[in-house]
Amino acid sequence: MDYKKTADTLISHLEKRGFEAYYCDNAAAACEKAISLIDKGDTVSWGGSRTVDQLGLVEQLRKEGYKLIDRATAETPEERTELMRQSLLCDTFLMSANAISSDGILVNIDGTGNRVAAMCFGPKSVLVIAGMNKVCDTLEDAEYRARNVAAPANVKRFGFTKTGCQKGKCTDCLAENCICSYIVKTRKSNVKNRIKIILVGEELGF
Repeated sequence: MDYKKTADTLISHLEKRGFEAYYCDNAAAACEKAISLIDKGDTVSWGGSRTVDQLGLVEQLRKEGYKLIDRATAETPEERTELMRQSLLCDTFLMSANAISSDGILVNIDGTGNRVAAMCFGPKSVLVIAGMNKVCDTLEDAEYRARNVAAPANVKRFGFTKTGCQKGKCTDCLAENCICSYIVKTRKSNVKNRIKIILVGEELGF
């Protein structure tokens, strides 16, 4: 796949939907671009994202002195929940997408709901960073990828053992630690440019 050519077309569709969108050739360039889109005075938080981890973005923000809301610093489950709630009112929220259709619709699956909640409302700015491996031809393909590629990979990462997709395919399970409690399709940024998307010409995340 010619990532740059595909990204150029996708960006035009994303912009028509009110998103602000960019393309970077690699993870290092994407990290630099992300930081350029975050005001120095912003309070920053994030949802669980392998892509954000791969970029080393949080570590770089910490080095540069940004104020971070980091749920990993919690000492109790109650404190962790409270930090996640505070994240919904941060200035910039970092995340990825489980899949993106070629006409610019984002698909995200969430177990707890904090990522998709932040995408929909709360933070002043949402920064979505996604490898081009997550771009799918159709919305149906994007939904399939989210449920049958991203979800099983994340279940394996978290070590969950009682969900249907631990076998590698969504089974519409109702397990206690179901990772697909919330499935959100974001077809438009109602506040123009609130959601910013950086497409990366590498395979990143799940």
